[in-house]
Amino acid sequence: MIHPTAIIDKNAQIGQNVEIGPYSVIGADVIIGDGTQVGAHCTIDPFVEIGPACRIYQFAAIGAPPQSVKFEGEETWVRIGSGTIIREFVTIHRGTGFGGGITKIGNQCFLMAYTHIAHDCIVGDNVVMSNNATLAGHIEIGDNATVGGLVAIHQFVRIGEYAFIGGKSAVVKDIPPYVIAAGDRARLHGLNRIGLKRKGFSEQSLNILKKAYRIIFRIGLTLNEAIERVKAELEPTPEVTRFIEFIQSSRRGITR
Repeated sequence: MIHPTAIIDKNAQIGQNVEIGPYSVIGADVIIGDGTQVGAHCTIDPFVEIGPACRIYQFAAIGAPPQSVKFEGEETWVRIGSGTIIREFVTIHRGTGFGGGITKIGNQCFLMAYTHIAHDCIVGDNVVMSNNATLAGHIEIGDNATVGGLVAIHQFVRIGEYAFIGGKSAVVKDIPPYVIAAGDRARLHGLNRIGLKRKGFSEQSLNILKKAYRIIFRIGLTLNEAIERVKAELEPTPEVTRFIEFIQSSRRGITR
């Protein structure tokens, strides 16, 4: 299951039924879970933990030191959950001591070719990142979000769960959950209605979210006025509650 040309450090921990392709390099203190497949010419640097049943394609590079002038070589990690697919030429960098010490990728993610995930990013479960999508440092991506091709996201931005970002967008402020955003600079374009239906959201939930979206973003109220009106007029479903919580907790500001 391990090609004879692969180089594996003696301190790496390799699980059962792991495949490692030709000329791949596995560094010290790397942990690879059962059943994971690593293709040819991959580099997995020290301090990387990869869960079971992942698929890593050729020329991926995981765990390189962060591209930060403040990084001083401290021990930091990349941690990747189970069942995640990492396609060709994806790059994922370790965290920094000043940024939390970990870059984390969740379960069942799909990172398409040339995706870049910088230091201290936290990517949730079931996230799709299309070709050449790029995350700067300290970004948070919620569960079930989709990031289109050629998207660039600014440092410290948060993307809410179930959000959809259209291709070739430049994102400089937070994107709330459940919405579609696109453009340079990115703007909101309504609910991610099709994506939410595919994920099993009921028509009732979608209608309440649509009303909340309209009150907050479409009728010209200040943000505080709009949130108070949503609280007063709409049923506090879990989705609406999360929508409001995300907006109120924003530090970079919300994409409008």
